[in-house]
Amino acid sequence: MYDSQHHLREVTRRHFFANCSTGIGALGLASLLDPHLASAATNSRAINPLAPQQGHFPGRAKNVIFLFMAGGPSHLELFDYKPKLQELNGQVIPESYVKNKRFAFIKQDAKLLGTRRKFPKWGQSGAEISELLPNLGSIADEVAIVRSMKTEVFNHGPAKLFMNTGFQRFGRPSIGAWVTYGIGSEADNLPGFVVLQSGPRGPRGGTPLWGSGFLPTTYQGVPFLNGADPILNLSNPAGIDADRQQQFIKTVNDLNAERLRTVGDPEIATRISTYEMAYRMQTSAPELMDLSQESDSTLNMYGVDPAKPSFARNCLMARRLVEKGTRFVQLYHTDWDHHGNVVTNLGGPLEDRCREVDQPAAALVRDLKQRGMLDDTLVIWSGEFGRTPQGEERKDEKGNYLPGRDHHIDAYSLWMAGGGVKPGCSVGETDELGYYSVEDTVHVHDLQATILHLLGLDHERLTYRFQGRDFRLTDVAGHVVEKLLA
Repeated sequence: MYDSQHHLREVTRRHFFANCSTGIGALGLASLLDPHLASAATNSRAINPLAPQQGHFPGRAKNVIFLFMAGGPSHLELFDYKPKLQELNGQVIPESYVKNKRFAFIKQDAKLLGTRRKFPKWGQSGAEISELLPNLGSIADEVAIVRSMKTEVFNHGPAKLFMNTGFQRFGRPSIGAWVTYGIGSEADNLPGFVVLQSGPRGPRGGTPLWGSGFLPTTYQGVPFLNGADPILNLSNPAGIDADRQQQFIKTVNDLNAERLRTVGDPEIATRISTYEMAYRMQTSAPELMDLSQESDSTLNMYGVDPAKPSFARNCLMARRLVEKGTRFVQLYHTDWDHHGNVVTNLGGPLEDRCREVDQPAAALVRDLKQRGMLDDTLVIWSGEFGRTPQGEERKDEKGNYLPGRDHHIDAYSLWMAGGGVKPGCSVGETDELGYYSVEDTVHVHDLQATILHLLGLDHERLTYRFQGRDFRLTDVAGHVVEKLLA
């Protein structure tokens, strides 16, 4: 893969003289023999870091829409019905399950908590999906459900980082950054990696969740706001017309290009690309946010009120973005942390969260399919971890017990659709209490390897040299989940 770390400031004199016969000299000779090569070099990825690139092999997916449910949705209320857990409701969990285990809040002797929810079987696949997600149930034959996910980090911020970057501390590139670094973007007038947010607050972990880490910053996610101006300071200030702005950008880019030729710093290429992209986005971004061209039937299918920000609006925006070539779109929807507080418990608050996301997420899959886009667009729905089979005892101001569960890393569920994923299948199982993944366990690194594979990228070959080591998204682990592939 392209490695922009190999620039002049890292080259020693010994390297220079060892390579000049096949480096500068060869370039000079080539330019004399074929002037078109010089033009091609000028338009190379060094100048346009987001230019589309070939993967390691043909991929099934071209784009990704990652629906991230920030907070940890309860698999036991949504995807993983356990009759034994119902039977043992209110009893202390056997010690064999929790010996030497750490939890965020509950103690090891917390009592088991059965679910109040019913789990109908949906579609020809007979997938058991909670009554809280009826729209998802109606497209059960289009999705693959993974019931055996496993992660390593039980607090929100680090767990979100682990899911998005493969590491639990700041400083690593996010999966969207790795993807755009690997295969670029087909969007001429929009970023290759866009982030949309909904819910009462931003996700714990913040901007590093979509950051570029040690990759050039051109690959980081660009957060869009809801409104006609989705990016702050994108419009021209008063008194600056288009001609003056174009002159300014050309002058700055000429200066940056000269500096890039001198030192080869990839961040200068990022700066040039950013100025040019911002200029083009002054027209493309407002057009993107204008939903007046969408039919009433489409708006109703998603449940969108064009005047109000929402997860539904973001799902529709995600479809519009991938239509225009954006490679990776990530939607964050917050408040899935259902411990049992008044506003975050497994009763009404969980019902509200499911109501907010169920219709639009299912509509996104339907919409992509009817437009012929689902085959090459990978849709993922997941949080950072699951919830414990034990209940968490918290009460309201009147002393009434509110149902909740603690953070859980040993088992949780997610679903995927499109982009080369096998539809209507279920991968993995948990034990009779929903505590451990016991069949076809899918580690976070396995999920990341599978996403890259579907895009035509080998997770072991997609690397970047930093501080003397070749880093990758999956660190030193990860296997492609073959059972998920169509």
